[in-house]
Amino acid sequence: MRTLIYVPIIHTSADLGSMAKDVTKRAVAALGEEIWTKHRNTVEGFWDAISNYFDSIDVKDMKIYQDGMVADGQVGKKIVEETSKAGSKNYQLLLKLLERGSVLAKTEDLKIVTQEYNRLLAITQAKSIVQKIIALVKYRLTRKRLLKKRDLFIAERIDESLGPKEKGIIFIGAFHKIKEKLPQNIQVTELKDREKVEEYQRLLPFHNKHQRRFDELAEYLVSRLGTVPCAFI
Repeated sequence: MRTLIYVPIIHTSADLGSMAKDVTKRAVAALGEEIWTKHRNTVEGFWDAISNYFDSIDVKDMKIYQDGMVADGQVGKKIVEETSKAGSKNYQLLLKLLERGSVLAKTEDLKIVTQEYNRLLAITQAKSIVQKIIALVKYRLTRKRLLKKRDLFIAERIDESLGPKEKGIIFIGAFHKIKEKLPQNIQVTELKDREKVEEYQRLLPFHNKHQRRFDELAEYLVSRLGTVPCAFI
């Protein structure tokens, strides 16, 4: 049976390219410096837990599927290297996995990813409140449709590229819902519970109202990972 380790991820500012500075500025303004720092520390701990887990297993020949990855081969590796240098914990881990013998796979369709990125870019580049509101409305109107298209494409890519008895790893944003779209002959194990990772991100803007639950989820995210079924090792 084909096997897939499913890693629902939290993006960091370094993953956002040219939008990183603006997104960070707005996050600090909305959350406050203290909560933003606490969130950053949680995300750092989350990625440390994920990275430590992969340090403990043999990843040679495992196929890697990455949120937003529109290329493989040398082009894909160049993207990984450049984003790793920018400080992305996600891509730093990818680079380590590639150096240990994993194989990067094209995961997404460039056209669909570009459509979503441009919608987000329009929000950060808006020069007036009116322009920002218009850009935000356009993004919200298309977000679910684009996310669904991306999820279907990713599931199809995994199905067609992960061969019999092959092992793979997917790093994908927690708001994506890939698992239920994969064929039943792919055995999937989540390293972290996708719903909990998603819940943490949804509660972040409302942490004061849900402080106890928010803190529980933050503790879960940074917790050490145990073992996964022997089929993955």
